[in-house]
Amino acid sequence: MASAGLKVAIGTVAGGVLGAALALSGSLTRLGVPARATAPAPASEAAAPGPSARALAADDPALLGQEPHSRFAILAEKAAPGVVNVHTSKTVTQAPFELPFPDLFRQFFGQGGPGAPGGSQQQPRSFTVPSLGTGFVISDDGYIVTNNHVVADVDEVQVTFADGRQAKATIVGQDPKTDIALIRVEGLTGLTALPLGNSDAILPGDWVVAIGNPFGLDHTVTVGIVSAKGRDIGQGPYDDYIQTDAAINPGNSGGPLLDIAGNVIGINSAINPQANTIGFAVPINMAKAILPQLRDNGSVTRGWLGVAVQPITPELADAFKLDKNEGALVAQVTPGGPADSAGIKRGDVIVRFGDEKITKMRQLPAIVSSTPVDKQIEVEVIREGRHETMNVKVGKLAEEPTQVASRQSAPSGSRAFGMHVEDLTPAIAQRLGVEDEGALVAEVEPDGPAARAGIRPGDVVVEADRKPIKSAAELAKALDASGSRALLLVRRGDSSVYVAVERRS
Repeated sequence: MASAGLKVAIGTVAGGVLGAALALSGSLTRLGVPARATAPAPASEAAAPGPSARALAADDPALLGQEPHSRFAILAEKAAPGVVNVHTSKTVTQAPFELPFPDLFRQFFGQGGPGAPGGSQQQPRSFTVPSLGTGFVISDDGYIVTNNHVVADVDEVQVTFADGRQAKATIVGQDPKTDIALIRVEGLTGLTALPLGNSDAILPGDWVVAIGNPFGLDHTVTVGIVSAKGRDIGQGPYDDYIQTDAAINPGNSGGPLLDIAGNVIGINSAINPQANTIGFAVPINMAKAILPQLRDNGSVTRGWLGVAVQPITPELADAFKLDKNEGALVAQVTPGGPADSAGIKRGDVIVRFGDEKITKMRQLPAIVSSTPVDKQIEVEVIREGRHETMNVKVGKLAEEPTQVASRQSAPSGSRAFGMHVEDLTPAIAQRLGVEDEGALVAEVEPDGPAARAGIRPGDVVVEADRKPIKSAAELAKALDASGSRALLLVRRGDSSVYVAVERRS
């Protein structure tokens, strides 16, 4: 797709949660070229459509006893036939040019002038925009994995194999949330399928090899190591990227990231354009979990819990009297959703979902999304310092700056926290898209305590230290009564988030 900067998202489970995603410094770039408009599971069993035609195993005689630098050449030779160049095209229609002052032009050119009936007139113009990417074969019946952004909104897909064969491909399934797509070519024999490895087993420092089509230079091989795992690059709630320093560039999108045994452990997807040694790949275990659905249904059905969650910071752990900075803090519960029906409440900290312990907030969206719809799951939460369990019936996930009114006098309590608050009128609440109860944040002092905590003008404070707030006066009173830190529940649009704000010293 486009070499355009990825938008840094604010992660959620069921909607927007403020500040939940890690924003990397600088933008990230998708790897399709040229620029143009266009849930993890255990990897013990491969989930690729169709049988594997040929596998590179760790005990392959050609690889045994070889030093890494010797293995690279052997690995690249064996894997190359399974890597394809993906060529896409899209027809774009350009609107005709319209004269800004048609009457003025008629004075000079007459009724038959430009833009007039019967006169010289610009016609709509259509042209084809090509793009390049990479993919890799996963079965001998022609299934190929690539990135969704490589094939999104295109008219035609054609693949070229290492031996020069070309074939048109059909798009079988797409999943924008994980940037994975499945395409297929038919009528070809002797295809080389690359084996899918176990991305959970790799560690930072392990050797990896990338093969792709950077800038149209087909079957380019680069080598590096796994720099980190579990990276959240702000693309969405299912971010779990492998970071590598193997050189990948625009055109590598959808290509395989291979371990030293020749197994695919990632799908190259994004880069940081400010550094030539920072690339990101979707873990292959995530792809394994959804490829059967893409093959059978063309899309992915995900589980839904009906909560918006946020990370547990040290300040929040202290405010909620938690022993550890672990779990997912429930900032919002969807009325009538699975969590609401099971009794989960705002302010609960989810620490276990089924058999999975939740230590980090972003674990929860991936685990929930991979859970079958209608399955009964036991969820453990910490509520008011007590551990409680409840049974949740998982639902189905549906496919899915403001002006402040005139000022009133500012209650003194909010000044100690670096903000100015006002009563929230029904008219302002409607404009902001929030309920008409709470205290409106009208101003935030630059570099003040509220600003440092992430509060901004237009936010609405609906709780202070776990007590409901209905007016600016109530908030001022609550802040006066708080100690060195106040725990606020803030609404912004349809999202809610807990914020711990320090009192000005």
